[in-house]
Amino acid sequence: MTRPQDNHQQQNDDFTYGSYLMIPELLSLQQCVSVDPDTNEPEHDETLFIIIHQVYELWFKQLLHEIDFIVQSINTDRINSARQHLKRVLKIMKTLVGQLDVLETMTPAEFASFRSFLANASGFQSAQFRELEFVLGIKDRIDTDWFKGDEGARLAARYDAPTIWDAFLHMLARQGVEVPADILNRDVTQPIVESPELQALIVERYSDEGFAALCETLTDLDEGLQEWRYRHVMMVRRTIGTKPGTGGSDGASYLATTLFKPAFPDLWAIRTAF
Repeated sequence: MTRPQDNHQQQNDDFTYGSYLMIPELLSLQQCVSVDPDTNEPEHDETLFIIIHQVYELWFKQLLHEIDFIVQSINTDRINSARQHLKRVLKIMKTLVGQLDVLETMTPAEFASFRSFLANASGFQSAQFRELEFVLGIKDRIDTDWFKGDEGARLAARYDAPTIWDAFLHMLARQGVEVPADILNRDVTQPIVESPELQALIVERYSDEGFAALCETLTDLDEGLQEWRYRHVMMVRRTIGTKPGTGGSDGASYLATTLFKPAFPDLWAIRTAF
């Protein structure tokens, strides 16, 4: 008779670094679509392009995981926990920016060698990045009908859900700050709009070091997103110039319209009040 502990030991023997992380499956996911006419093999640089973007999607997944936890922490007044995980988010944002340095080692000619094979595939179709925008309150530039199936359902749920900024506002109200009712009960599907009245309330609380630190960390997050956007625009300009993007997108010209549009405008507006 096989004892339970024998089965457990067998499972432990089979449980390795590779099986835990599913390394064979992971390494099988880089499927090139290009063909070099001279060698009949995939273009050399397509592998880099695929890996970079797959890694981005993994980091987007972790960012969403972290920000959902941060929102939950703010909603339950665990502010130190929220700040600690915001710091982790900031480190991930720096990593996202750093990956562009690797992508920029690919010349325009090298990208052009496989670009036509991408057909309608475009970074604009990254549902996870759209989810990230939505949870940060950036809901003014995306049509959820672009996404179908599970991706569409996730986006629709994110679109209808309160943002991290709404969690921040309700935290203020629980702490006795008289947040105007129209701001506290705003339509969470609409873009966040500056409020001088709210800004004055935030400035009044800045003598509270813990509160000020949370505001500054949220501002760091906003700045990190804007830094990524800027570097992304410049990378696209460097790689394809003013040509349209893949999938019929406007390329760098569209991306440039996203610059200098903060997620948390009130946290930037208060800078002149000190």
